[in-house]
Amino acid sequence: MAGRIREDDIQEVRDKVRIEEVIGEQVTLRNAGGGNLKGLCPFHDEKSPSFNVTPSRKLFHCFGCQESGDTVAFVMKIDGLTFTEAIERLADRVGVQLRRVEDDSPEARRPTGPPRQRLLEVNRVAAEFYAEQLGSAEAVIARQFLSERGFDADAARHFGLGYAPRDGEAVLRHLRGRRFTDEESVAAGVVARGRSAYDRFRGRLLWPIREPSGATLGFGARRLFDDDKIEAKYLNTPETALYKKSQVLYGIDLARTSIGRESQAVVVEGYTDVLACHLAGITTAVASCGTAFGEEHTRVLRRFLLDQDELRGEVIFTFDGDAAGQNAALKTFKGDHRFVAQTYVAVEPEGLDPCDLRIKHGDDAVRALVANREPLYRFVLRNVVSKYDLDRADARIAAVREAASLVVSSRDSAVAQSSFARDIAALTGVDPVDVQAEVTRAARRPATPPAETPARPAREQAAAPAAPAPPPRPRLPDPRDPRFLIERETLKLVLQHPMAVGRTTGQVSDDDFTHPAYQQVWRLVMAAGGPVAGVGDDGWAARVRESAADEPALATLVGALAVEEIPTPKDVDRDYVLKYVVRLLELTTLRRIAEVKSRLQRTDPVAQEAEYHRMFEDLAALENHRRVLLGLLPGGQ
Repeated sequence: MAGRIREDDIQEVRDKVRIEEVIGEQVTLRNAGGGNLKGLCPFHDEKSPSFNVTPSRKLFHCFGCQESGDTVAFVMKIDGLTFTEAIERLADRVGVQLRRVEDDSPEARRPTGPPRQRLLEVNRVAAEFYAEQLGSAEAVIARQFLSERGFDADAARHFGLGYAPRDGEAVLRHLRGRRFTDEESVAAGVVARGRSAYDRFRGRLLWPIREPSGATLGFGARRLFDDDKIEAKYLNTPETALYKKSQVLYGIDLARTSIGRESQAVVVEGYTDVLACHLAGITTAVASCGTAFGEEHTRVLRRFLLDQDELRGEVIFTFDGDAAGQNAALKTFKGDHRFVAQTYVAVEPEGLDPCDLRIKHGDDAVRALVANREPLYRFVLRNVVSKYDLDRADARIAAVREAASLVVSSRDSAVAQSSFARDIAALTGVDPVDVQAEVTRAARRPATPPAETPARPAREQAAAPAAPAPPPRPRLPDPRDPRFLIERETLKLVLQHPMAVGRTTGQVSDDDFTHPAYQQVWRLVMAAGGPVAGVGDDGWAARVRESAADEPALATLVGALAVEEIPTPKDVDRDYVLKYVVRLLELTTLRRIAEVKSRLQRTDPVAQEAEYHRMFEDLAALENHRRVLLGLLPGGQ
């Protein structure tokens, strides 16, 4: 659908959706007191609950893995959706009609077609129909195909496999009977249109291709009959509003939980390989659908891998040992920089894929294949070197040069200049010192400029300033660090109880926070209008967090502060807030008093008499200010 969703519609969805209901469908939540709910985190494996939901502020936060956000963020994370897809799903849930801001581009003027929800319903009904047909007399050849590959009826049910009757209008009639229009069936990709509408898949074994939530987006269909007019062994749903082959992964609906829990994803090459891996206990297996594994697939996996610097996982690719498999490995290696996770490759010595391996040697062999993986870079280097006749000196030099150029182009180029060089030396038999020299030379060679950009002279390239290093990620404070206890509790009150805070923080500035992360949170609060702006606004804390979306660590901290328990058995009122605000300001005053006293000790009262007396006056003023602050406390204490 063209155009972007109107901001007021997005806000209406956020306001209407109940976070406890959405999360409650995935997590068993229990009352934790203080208006909070608690349960076991769905994003990592844990035995005691550390996942907190605060319905009044529409936020969640896990104190175990640090995942946090609002309802939209939860749906994006749990189902692997984009922001727009999550908003569309939640809008359907709460009955909000989304409007879009149109532009004048040709794409924006195209007909929008049937709503997404209707297309999902077409695919759901079709999948149920196909699954039922798998048990029919006509589908005996499909059941035989599965049986020969070690897949029984239970496996077929688990993966939702089905059969499309050879009758060219069987599913079309079924969908019409369920009151779907031909336009909807064609738009979903289940039905095609020639002179008239007809079933796209006929006489084929079907695998439903689902999004992470389990909703069916399309199908993969395997040829069974020799007289099938379409000779392609596999036929997939065409590109539709739902199904985009560069973005979908077969098996992600069943693998997503295991991928997050184990920080591992196994990427295989076919539908039957996914089935074989899952049945052998490798429940992190997925496959691309009718296309090579690419950048969009990487993005999908990273959402479930928690693929970031602090949480490194692993991605294991299974390739055939033939030339096509080697080319696929090389292509994957060149895109390796998209992952933080470590990349590996698993190749069976006999050239068997996981499905054939399971048939021939059983489940243990499939598990061993994954367990015996090797680093992707080493597999690629070995294949590069194998092209050369290493009995010849000139061929050894050529092999080293190609391997060195490949290594320094990878994301691990800094590591390559030491450890990778040793691997190249071992593979080629060339002296490690000579290999290291070649790797160093390769690293110093300027990259080839894009074709449309004229190359700069070498002297100009050498003089060009280096690109600035990215700023370091802010370190999150330890919530138990006593040095920052008052700062943390004050910010919790500001985010959770803005009504009680009111204008009591009028004197507070970012200088009153000594931890850089807490300083940044306070600046976000003030940029959002200060605590007064949050009075009577349940979504205010969520918006403060959303303003830090470009800084994930800071957004995580805001999410934690917005749901963390307040250490009081009583209701939070102005007097309770005042104790923390006054203490925060007093600590700043005490730091300034300590600074003045330190300067006094270093000042000569005779030679620097005027400065000495001025500092005494400053000290007296600070002491008086401290007494005034303490006088603001309840009871004057």
